[in-house]
Amino acid sequence: MAELPVDRPTRPDATTYSLTVLGCDGSWPGPGGAGSGYLVVSEGCRVLLDAGPGTFANLQRVIDPASLDAVIISHHHPDHWTDLHGVATHARFALAREVLPVYAPATLADRTDLSASPGLDWHLVTGGDTVTIGALTCSFHRTDHVDETLAVRIDGGGRSLGYSADTGPAWSLAEFGRGLDLVLAEATYTVDHEGTAGHMSGRQAGEQARRAGAERLVITHRWPTIDADAVAREATTAFGRPVEQAAIGKEFVL
Repeated sequence: MAELPVDRPTRPDATTYSLTVLGCDGSWPGPGGAGSGYLVVSEGCRVLLDAGPGTFANLQRVIDPASLDAVIISHHHPDHWTDLHGVATHARFALAREVLPVYAPATLADRTDLSASPGLDWHLVTGGDTVTIGALTCSFHRTDHVDETLAVRIDGGGRSLGYSADTGPAWSLAEFGRGLDLVLAEATYTVDHEGTAGHMSGRQAGEQARRAGAERLVITHRWPTIDADAVAREATTAFGRPVEQAAIGKEFVL
């Protein structure tokens, strides 16, 4: 199986905790891009975190989807879930296994029109919930975004990842608690756009991660029309040290 041509660090052992970007465009995919989607792997457990347009195709270039243990969907906006249709069809016809668990906020199953899919096993989660998926412990927090949007902290193998999902600045990354090895935070646009949509700028993402005491910050969900370097400069200044940018196929080892 061909892998994405990416910057892939050497894994020190089989228990490494890693995050691979399958898509990172905000609100709509740009040319050759994909919506929000990430593969989280720790101690043999594999979770698809969001499934925006284009992400399922990219997932198949990294792993066999049959090896997924679960899917987590953060919220109702289509740029975070439309490839669930491909996931569901694959799970139904191609998997020699039982149904694939999907953890998502209320009413998402109905909105996707996949509530009765025989390939998916829906599990309702809300802010304050904690679930265990294999070697991973996932705790959910409601963010500053429309409807119910859930950020998630994922702990495994002695490492911790915090994913902001979509959020405005009124929700704090500090709600994840301390000990975050890596924060994956949306930085949709620059300071010039603050207050125009329910998202964070590079500056706001950097400030949030610094206050949360994160070791590393990876910014994601940039609108394709916004200059990537401008967002990164804002985030770096506010965070106080260099940030990393999500890119399709890039793997981050925690």
